[in-house]
Amino acid sequence: MADSGLYSSPCQKFEVINPNFPCDSASNGHFNRPRHISTSIAISPLSSPPLRSSDAAFDNLGGGDGRRKSWKKLKSEDLGVSTSKISRPTRVVLNGLRKRGFEVYLVGGCVRDLILKRVPKDFDVITSAELKDVLRTFSRCEMIGRRFPICHVHIDDTIVEVSSFSTRATRFGRFLSLEPEKPVGCDEQDYIRWRNCLQRDFTINGLMFDPYAKLIYDYTGGVNDIRKAKIRTIKPANLSLTEDCARILRGVRIAARLDFRFSRETALAVRKLSATVLRLDRGRLLMEVNYMLAYGSAEASLRSLWKLGLLEILLPIQAAYFVRTGFRRRDKHCNMLLSLFSNLDKLLAPDRPCHSSLWFAILAFHEALSAQPRDPLAVAAFSLAVHNGGDLSEALSIARRISKQHEISFDELLEPKYMKSRELLDEVKDLAASVQSSLRHMTDDYFVSQAMAKYPKAPYSDVVFFPVALYLKVCKMFECVGGGAEKGFVPKNGSKIDYELLAMGSLKEVRHIFARVVFDTIYPIDKYIDD
Repeated sequence: MADSGLYSSPCQKFEVINPNFPCDSASNGHFNRPRHISTSIAISPLSSPPLRSSDAAFDNLGGGDGRRKSWKKLKSEDLGVSTSKISRPTRVVLNGLRKRGFEVYLVGGCVRDLILKRVPKDFDVITSAELKDVLRTFSRCEMIGRRFPICHVHIDDTIVEVSSFSTRATRFGRFLSLEPEKPVGCDEQDYIRWRNCLQRDFTINGLMFDPYAKLIYDYTGGVNDIRKAKIRTIKPANLSLTEDCARILRGVRIAARLDFRFSRETALAVRKLSATVLRLDRGRLLMEVNYMLAYGSAEASLRSLWKLGLLEILLPIQAAYFVRTGFRRRDKHCNMLLSLFSNLDKLLAPDRPCHSSLWFAILAFHEALSAQPRDPLAVAAFSLAVHNGGDLSEALSIARRISKQHEISFDELLEPKYMKSRELLDEVKDLAASVQSSLRHMTDDYFVSQAMAKYPKAPYSDVVFFPVALYLKVCKMFECVGGGAEKGFVPKNGSKIDYELLAMGSLKEVRHIFARVVFDTIYPIDKYIDD
């Protein structure tokens, strides 16, 4: 398939960077790569003639959710989307397939993020090539997935996901849905793209971007929903979320990250089908919760999970805390748990995540404080001892020099009182033991199942998706406080965060961020300024 035939104007010659990918003029042909090689090649036109209404919209064609919509193809430049924002590994994949005559598009969340001027977490490619052709094109490539197979193409240290238009989701060897009828007046290329969009979750993820023609195809009203900051399923919400319950958690994650809201129909379906997420295996649940809590939108994610009735299913211990403290579903104010994650969010971003051990440690720490409130001085000394690897004498010495006012609105913090050194030391060690106990509780299915037992209307959940390896890693973080200073441990100096080490779970980096988050929660920055 050398050319899609959609654009009849002749090919143009222009200067591009090798590999053969078109640049926006504003980028001056420069990408983030080791060296620049310019060459002139003939490819599909970078700019299309003004779109007539017959070209731009296919009126009177039905959308995926049964409503009548306009199908649109929009100039990417009109939406502020620049091809210079596409990562170099993705360019290599796009150009490699296109040079072999296949159609290639960017699809899904990366197109949404480009429209929103955000840095995409990753780029997904869809092509007219069969997956076996993708395997032949790239030397470092493997096919994964049984229900919906895709290719993982390895470029340098990056994995680019490539799917094929010819692939359809199956279960037990059967196609999941009937072939949608081709609408009258629809050409084959539009039909293929539209049919693929119907398999996707939300309208804002149902966009396709042709970076060569610089056109964005919108068959489901995704661009309009982006403008409205709305998350809406492509198919009727009950059907869509029943087909794939993972879409429930994905929707919460997207809403929290983008500060979007669910459409009424989608929100009602999420609440109705919330318990179906328990069908997912524990590894998938951990992955989805990690996406929510480790990428800079943890506070918003926890609020959404609570509002939609999902927190009591995924994290019953934390849900019980919300109920116990009278935190309503739509409350806007903060409590200590949300404040801890708000301070964590300030240090993270979609392209700068933390390891799951950090947010798991924060959950356990807060649960320990919620069960037994503590003197803020003891909490500060505990966080300092975690940071320095268990040097309690240094931690207590620094803590005693704190003269700032602690956050008085948290019930987890007692009114300060004077404590002798031995008493303070014992309090810090007791807090360390409580945190370790909380870790055991959060990984004990019986304890988890009893967390909401006092509330008969709450759904039953005993799901524990924290693996043993993660539990042991977090135990390692805290055991130095009660068991004595770690030999050879050198605490981190300075405030600069090494995000690569943080994502890998470096003990030094995770301890540093944990102490920083706890300290900033107990003694908020604005209180420093006031003083």
